[in-house]
Amino acid sequence: MRTGRNRSRDRHPAGRRGKASRNPNEEVSEISGSQQNPTPPALPHDPPPPRSRKGRRTLTALLVLGLAGGAAYGYRVYSDQMAGMPDVDDVSASSARQQSELVDQEDLRIMQIRAKQESDVAGGGSAAAQARTPRMLNSANGRTLMLPQRREPYYVAELAKLAGQDFQKQSDGSYLLRVNVMVGAGGKLILQSSTGPLTIRMRSVPGSFTSIVSTGGNVKINGSAQNPVHITSWNDETHRPDTRVDDGRAYIRAIGGSFTMTHGEASDLGFWSGRTGGVALTGSDRPDSSAEPTGQAVPPRAVALPGGANDGTRGGRETVEVAIAGKAGGNTFRVPASSLVTGQIDNSTFAGNAYGVFVTAANQTQLSNLTIRDSLVHGVLLHRFAKNATIENTKVSGSRGDGFVLSRGTEGVRISNCTSEGNGGNGFTLNGQPFAEGPSASGEATTAFGQNLVSSSIARNNRHYGFEVLGGNDVAIQNNRVSGGEMGIVAREMAARVHIAGNQVRDADNQGIVLRDGVTAATMSGNIVTGTRTALYVRDSSGTIRGNTVQSATRHAITLKGKVKGSVITGNTFSGAGRGPTDYDRAVGTYQSKDNNTTNWDETVGLKTWIKRIFKPMNVIWGSVFLLVVISMFRSRNAGLRIGRLGVHPYEQQTAVEERPVRLLRHDVPKEPIRR
Repeated sequence: MRTGRNRSRDRHPAGRRGKASRNPNEEVSEISGSQQNPTPPALPHDPPPPRSRKGRRTLTALLVLGLAGGAAYGYRVYSDQMAGMPDVDDVSASSARQQSELVDQEDLRIMQIRAKQESDVAGGGSAAAQARTPRMLNSANGRTLMLPQRREPYYVAELAKLAGQDFQKQSDGSYLLRVNVMVGAGGKLILQSSTGPLTIRMRSVPGSFTSIVSTGGNVKINGSAQNPVHITSWNDETHRPDTRVDDGRAYIRAIGGSFTMTHGEASDLGFWSGRTGGVALTGSDRPDSSAEPTGQAVPPRAVALPGGANDGTRGGRETVEVAIAGKAGGNTFRVPASSLVTGQIDNSTFAGNAYGVFVTAANQTQLSNLTIRDSLVHGVLLHRFAKNATIENTKVSGSRGDGFVLSRGTEGVRISNCTSEGNGGNGFTLNGQPFAEGPSASGEATTAFGQNLVSSSIARNNRHYGFEVLGGNDVAIQNNRVSGGEMGIVAREMAARVHIAGNQVRDADNQGIVLRDGVTAATMSGNIVTGTRTALYVRDSSGTIRGNTVQSATRHAITLKGKVKGSVITGNTFSGAGRGPTDYDRAVGTYQSKDNNTTNWDETVGLKTWIKRIFKPMNVIWGSVFLLVVISMFRSRNAGLRIGRLGVHPYEQQTAVEERPVRLLRHDVPKEPIRR
C-alpha cells in the first residue's frame, strides 16, 4: 500500500504568500519516524525561446476575414439584387391612413361639385344661366374652377384669364396652377402651345394639392415633337417637383368623356389610389345627362314565364317606355347607361407617378409609343371593365410593382411589341378570375374573363415572373422573349385554354414555363427554354406540350407532379445536364409521353452545375467560418514543447512532496492451543 502522492502545495508565486519560494532543486523532507527520503529532481524549466508568429497570425486573420467579407457581399448582391427599390406595400400605417383619407376627400369634392353643376343646369332659370358660364366653386376640400359645356374649347390663354392669380405664367415661361380645374359634361380643354414647349406645374405642397378632372368632358394634351407639353407637380416653397406622397399629390383624371395625350410628359403625379394615381382614365357609373325622348316606339318583346306563357314587355337596355297605368302604348325615352371613358395616349413619357397610366371602365383605349419609368405602384394598369384596349410599342421599367397589369374584368386587350424591364413584380400580369365564386354582398357575376393577348413583347430581369396568368379563358402568350426573374411564364388559378406558343425563355432562376393549380386544356408549343433548372413544369394541371426545345437545363427538362390526367407530351427536344430529362415519379393520372428526343441529355452533373450547387453565398460564408476553425486547429498543433511558448515553466513555483515508504503493520496474536 502506497500512502504518499504528489500534490501541489503552492500554485502561486512566493511573493503573493509573503515568503520566499523554495528552490525546486533543494531536498525537501519531512520527518516520518526516523526516515527521510530525497525529493526527485524537478523537470527542467529552461524552455526554448518562443518563436514569433505575429506575422503569420495577421496574414491568416486577413485571409479569413477577406473570404468571409467577400462571401457576405456576394450573398447580399445575390439575394438583394433590387434592394434599392422599396416594395409597393412599404408604407407606414400613419401614411396609409392619411393618404386614404385624402382620396375620400377628393371623391367627396368631385361629387359635390358635379352634383351642384348638374342640379343647377337641370333646374333652369338664373341658376342654369350661371352654371353655363365658367365659375369658381368653393368647398371644404378646396376651390374648383368649373369649365362647363360650350361650343368653343378652353385654351391655356383663356385659362389664365379665368383663374387669375391661380394660373399665371412664371419668369421661366412655365405656368403654375394653384386651383383645381374641372371640365364639365360637354366641355373641352386643350393644353397646347404653338410658340414653344408648354410646362404646367401643378401646385402640390403639404396640406394642399391641385388636380385637373373632367366629368364627361374632353381633355386634350396636344403637344408635338417640337413643342411638347410637360405637366408635373410643384412645390413652390422648395422650387422642386413634389416627390412625397404621404400628404397627397397633384393628379389628372378623366371621368367618362374622352382623354387624348400626344407628345406629353407627366411626371411626379398621383398618390395612393388608381383614380388619383397620376394620369387616370376612369368611367362613371352616373349618366352624363337626363333621359331624352327617342321619338319612336319600341316593339314589344316576349319574355317566357315559368308556366309557359309569354309576358309582353317594351323597352330595352337603354330605353324606357312611359305609359298611363291601364293603357297600352306611350312615350319612349332613352336613358344613357354608365359612361365609359375613351382614351388615346401616344408618344408620351410618364416618370415617377404613383401609377404610370391607370385605366378602368373604358372602351377602346389606345396606348402607343409610351415610356413609363419609376412608378411607385404599377406601370400600366387596366382595371375592371377596361375592354377592347390596344397597347403597342410601350416600355415600362423600374416600377415597384408590375410592369403591365390586366386586372379582373378586362377583356379583349391586345398588347404587342412592348417591353417590361427591371420591375419589382411581374413583367406582365393577366388576371381573368371572376369577381366572386358564389353569392356576394355586391352580387357580382361568377364568370371568368379573358380573350387577352400578349405578343412580340419582352420581359427582362423582373423580380418575380416574366408573365403570370391568373385564371381566365382563352389567354394567349405568343412569340415573346423572357429573360431573368424567378420564373419565365406561369399560368395558374384554374385558367382554361391558355395558349403559350413561340416564346423564348432564358435564364430563369427556377422554372421556365409552368402550368399549375388547376389549369385545363392548355397548349404549350414551339417554345425554346434555355438555362433554367426545370424547363417545363406541370402540377395539378393538364395540357398538350408539343414541339418545345429545352437547352442547358440543370435539373430536369420537364416535371409532372400531382394530378396531370389527360396531359400529352410529344415531339419535344430535351438537352442539358442534370438528374434526368424527365421527372414523372410524382405524377398521378393517365398521361402520354412519346416521341421526345433526349439523346443530348447528360445525366452526369457538369462542372458548371456543380459549382452553382456548391458555391452558393451561404455555403461560402459557412465554409469560411469552418476554414477559420480548421486553420486555428492546425496552428495550435505541438511543433515543440508547449510548456516553453510562454517563456515560463508551468511548474516553476511548485514543489514535489516526498514519497514515504510503505510500512506494513503487523500484529502477532498468540496462538491458542488446539483443543481436542
